[in-house]
Amino acid sequence: MRTDVVIVGAGIAGLMAALKVAPLEAVVICKNHLGSGAATDWAQGGIAAAMGPDDSPTLHSLDTQRAGAGIANRDIVDILTRDAPAQIEELLELGAHFDRTARGDLALGREAAHNRRRIVRAGGDATGHEILKTLVAAVRATPSIRVLEETTAVELLTDGTHARGIIASEVRSGNLIAIHADATILATGGIGHLYSRTTNPPEACGDGIAIAARAGALLADMEFVQFHPTALDTGADPMPLATEALRGEGAILINAAGKRFMSEVHKDAELAPRDIVARAIFAEEKDGQVFLDTRDAIGAAIDERFPTVAAACRKAGIDPVFQAIPIAPAAHYHMGGIAVDRWGRTSLSRLWAAGEVSASGMHGANRLASNSLLEALGFATRVATAIKNTTAPSARPMKATAATPTPYASAAELVAVAELRRQMYENVGLVRNAPGLQSALETLASIARRFANPSLELRNLLDVGLLVTEAALKREESRGSHYRSDYPHTLSEFAKRSFSTLEGAA
Repeated sequence: MRTDVVIVGAGIAGLMAALKVAPLEAVVICKNHLGSGAATDWAQGGIAAAMGPDDSPTLHSLDTQRAGAGIANRDIVDILTRDAPAQIEELLELGAHFDRTARGDLALGREAAHNRRRIVRAGGDATGHEILKTLVAAVRATPSIRVLEETTAVELLTDGTHARGIIASEVRSGNLIAIHADATILATGGIGHLYSRTTNPPEACGDGIAIAARAGALLADMEFVQFHPTALDTGADPMPLATEALRGEGAILINAAGKRFMSEVHKDAELAPRDIVARAIFAEEKDGQVFLDTRDAIGAAIDERFPTVAAACRKAGIDPVFQAIPIAPAAHYHMGGIAVDRWGRTSLSRLWAAGEVSASGMHGANRLASNSLLEALGFATRVATAIKNTTAPSARPMKATAATPTPYASAAELVAVAELRRQMYENVGLVRNAPGLQSALETLASIARRFANPSLELRNLLDVGLLVTEAALKREESRGSHYRSDYPHTLSEFAKRSFSTLEGAA
């Protein structure tokens, strides 16, 4: 197959990029059916943008930099926070329906570490679903875009110098497709499935990072994995999310004894930065279950104001109007990924990345709530602009970067995947130390030895798990979402981003 642009991933970044590169022809590779399987669809909180009369992009930028714990890229932060209001306006023009006040203004919420109400939402807690629905409709109406559903990206095609497309596999038939393109965009999302407790869909296996890493791309900030403090702890995998907006509206955290504890941990209590809240809950779990209590602050209004959370609770047999909600921290967002510049360019020529798969430096060591959808929108636009302004290189013979494995895990491999995910949560999760990280590396190596020709899923998880663990081992300090119990202090010599390659980690 031949196209101008091939885009791997059909979440907010991939779909917006497809729309923005028009009228160039674009092929979008989607693991499932268009509109499903993307983390965008699960995003409850909203999009951060300085839309209020008491707010400004400068204030938004300052909050973002503070959350980033000293290593956020200020240039990137300033660009994206400056452009945020225009991104909201563009979604409105595409037909997105955001929540409004009685006067007709956008209803702005507040979340942790934001000093203003600047969270634009839809349906209370269904913002991602509304945006995805809007973008899917726009993509289907754009003749220059072709979507390959139930198709999985396997490896990059290269000509020795440039990325020149993708080798993909059809889910149902197993047939391989070579998609030749002048520009390749990776927008595959995050790595949450690497952990046994996650809010991410099963598709979040770090595919894009692994594909780029095996082709030699530079990676950044791989050690920084954000755990959402309040995932519903009811035995589901993935775990339903209890949006941070609940705490923004006054919900509190209580321990097994029914005591509120966050007010003793941080001056902002439940609205402290996510890493602090998540570790506080993790510590309280040693004495029993932790709960999110919405009864006094929200009460019966939870069904109307937060219908997604209310429905998830009731599905699990919990009535949030009368019962506190059992919660636990879960892997939620990866600040690291494929290193990109301000236009989304990777270290490989003609390969771009946007959204969670990329590491632009916006989030530093800890993402500010509701900045992820903003980054995805902003970089999708910037990547498309860069591609339109780039002259295609001369064609040369192309090759896949490695032998093509089978896409899906065998029964034996599924057992190994579960073992890998448990090890990552226990030892490369919220609290890390050298012995635990070494144990994780040994487990990864043992699994790799047991499967000489692993499936694509297992191979990707092993590669990304290695990269995250090695980066965590090298950062001998605690900063943002990365906490080392053996190095609990934040050190000035580590006040910089980290960069790595798969070759260097292997």
